[in-house]
Amino acid sequence: MIAASLLLAGTLIAAGPGDAGTPDATADRPNVLLICIDDLRPELRSFGADWIDSPHIDALAARGRAFHRHYVQAPTCGASRYALLTGLYGPAGNGALFERAKRLRNDPSSVPPSMPAWFRQNGYTTVSVGKVSHHPGGRGGGNWDDPAQPEMPDSWDRHLMPVGPWQHPRGAMHGLAHGEIRTNAGKMAVFQSEDGPAAIYPDGLTTDEALSQLDTLNADEKPFFLAVGLIRPHLPFGAPAEYMQPYADAAVPPIPHPNKPAGKTTWHGSGEFMKYDRFGKNPNDDAAFAEAVLKHYAACVSYADAMTGRLLDRLDELQLTENTVVVLWGDHGWHLGEHAIWGKHALFEESLRSPLIIAAPNMPRPGRKTGAIVESIDLFPTLCDLAELPAPEFAQGESLRPLLNDPEDASAAAGGVAVSYTSRANTIRTDTHRLIAHRDGHLELYDHRTPDAETRNLANAQPEVAEALLMRLQKRLADRR
Repeated sequence: MIAASLLLAGTLIAAGPGDAGTPDATADRPNVLLICIDDLRPELRSFGADWIDSPHIDALAARGRAFHRHYVQAPTCGASRYALLTGLYGPAGNGALFERAKRLRNDPSSVPPSMPAWFRQNGYTTVSVGKVSHHPGGRGGGNWDDPAQPEMPDSWDRHLMPVGPWQHPRGAMHGLAHGEIRTNAGKMAVFQSEDGPAAIYPDGLTTDEALSQLDTLNADEKPFFLAVGLIRPHLPFGAPAEYMQPYADAAVPPIPHPNKPAGKTTWHGSGEFMKYDRFGKNPNDDAAFAEAVLKHYAACVSYADAMTGRLLDRLDELQLTENTVVVLWGDHGWHLGEHAIWGKHALFEESLRSPLIIAAPNMPRPGRKTGAIVESIDLFPTLCDLAELPAPEFAQGESLRPLLNDPEDASAAAGGVAVSYTSRANTIRTDTHRLIAHRDGHLELYDHRTPDAETRNLANAQPEVAEALLMRLQKRLADRR
């Protein structure tokens, strides 16, 4: 068991510059449990969604720090996870980590270490279970199971993806109950709720394996970095029936700003959602069907919450909680009808804002949320700071330690911005505004202080504001890698 002390005089202690690679230096470092949840918007009770049943994640927020304005770098899985796992603004596509792996093979000296590689180099055992990088299990090939095509070379001691009846990681990624694999999305239900235990859907197997890994890691003398990736609530929305039960008679809140935006925006036709079997219905013009979609999404959130609870309970059983930094991270948001979008891939608030919770042992003022704007690239330097590892000077984010010490730290929150991107446009979010800059020069400017929020483009009415934010955005992305 790894002992750690992260509190000194009421403040999380600062990292030292010592030799983190020696056994004596690593023996008292905290473990890290990183829980990545796919397509999880801040649809949690602890983030203000009162109709959602999420007791385990809420309990984590109550003993940690919930970041209510955390923004991802891209509204798509691969590019968002690239930013998390490298600490860098990077490519916009889902193949971002595979592109990095190719660069690493061709010119290793040109590619800085990933976050798990950095921890591994500094004395940690690093293990990944489930969907942590873009492909569950982190391999390429037709079925995403070719060991000769690692997505993140030199990063993990063990990179695991149990597949059970789903046959391979590609099958598990979009799997429904009892081993159903997506072959033709048009013949696969967009949502489902089947009777049975957790393991009738893929995340049950992922959680079982992660629990086994915790048992193994607990017997090791080295500290561990364990990353666990849950697929739900990713499409199709399938979860055991017990998690649908709380929503049978639930009152679903109305969808804000449900209309398709006018003018040029990053709106899209929800192709990922619409390609599934929707039983001949469209949620944009069928209120009852839209409600059913929201309830099945919520059931998937509760399922992911229950799997999270199993992981946290095992930490308690192994007496590791007091020695482990726990991070819960959503890889991006997801529109549930806002702007007439059912999916991600846009640069609106709903695609880019996701939950982030950090719980470190003996945190000052646990349970206090923070409204400071933070980014996914901040996680790499933050975890190094908490683990007292050498700072990754190449990473482009900033340590969130000041906000962990004090959620209302004015100096840490002042002037915070978040940058995100797709292949079509870039965006910057400030405390009050969002600017979206399209590749062809078109600008969208939204003022979040107004009820219109991201429905009224003010770029032409306020060109000075738009130009000033554009300069900040361009400067921020000047060293994009």
